[in-house]
Amino acid sequence: MMLASSLLAVVSFATPALSQGAAPMSQNPAAQSAANPSTQPPGENNQGGYADPIAAFNEPMFTFNLKLDDWVLRPVASGYATIAPQPVRESVSRFFDNAHVIPRFANNLFQLKLAEAGSEAARFGINTTLGLAGFFDPADLWFGLKARPNDFGLTIRYYNIPTGPYLMLPFFGPSTIGDTVGLVADGAMNPISYFVPLWVAFTVSTGQGAVQAVNYRSLHLTQFEDADRYAIDLYGAVQDAYLQTRVHNVKKLHDEQW
Repeated sequence: MMLASSLLAVVSFATPALSQGAAPMSQNPAAQSAANPSTQPPGENNQGGYADPIAAFNEPMFTFNLKLDDWVLRPVASGYATIAPQPVRESVSRFFDNAHVIPRFANNLFQLKLAEAGSEAARFGINTTLGLAGFFDPADLWFGLKARPNDFGLTIRYYNIPTGPYLMLPFFGPSTIGDTVGLVADGAMNPISYFVPLWVAFTVSTGQGAVQAVNYRSLHLTQFEDADRYAIDLYGAVQDAYLQTRVHNVKKLHDEQW
């Protein structure tokens, strides 16, 4: 899902002039070069100018994730989109957002944002009851309680703790060392792992993640094609989009302008 979000953000960084005569990634030599680590020295394809000391690991993982999307995720998501109307898929997305309330609530507390933590608790209560388990969002529509994304990786950045080098995770997508620590910390807040055997918790979490990824991908089918089409250096564009998005989110946390 993080790879999906970053690929979507690539579109906003694309130069309109690139649309003239551009081809999808599978036919675009520049994009193929970005996805093929053997054609570029490590660390030299980060178009945002960020340090990438572990590019020798990141680039193969980026290629792996692209192939996983091409061969598995996109075909499954396309089939799912043909049988599930968009409003249904949007409701499923809201359901998962509602279910992930604990990390958002906890990280607001970690950042000493008591009002925002209270808002998260209120949103969860309203959407779980009036919103039918979170499939609808009356907390926003009726009460003006806006969703505020938050995670432990943002908490690390909020206190200006270095997050380390850029890291491309298999399956999970773009990250940093600090954001990966945050991913583990947020995952540890899942209460199901403390009440059932480990294999049950793992199976449930894996299944939930797979359904959530397919649903998310099904809501963003055409934008991925635009990302492949417009980005000259897709690896660098994803890196740039991810890191800039994280910086922007931390700035909004400080400014409280969600």
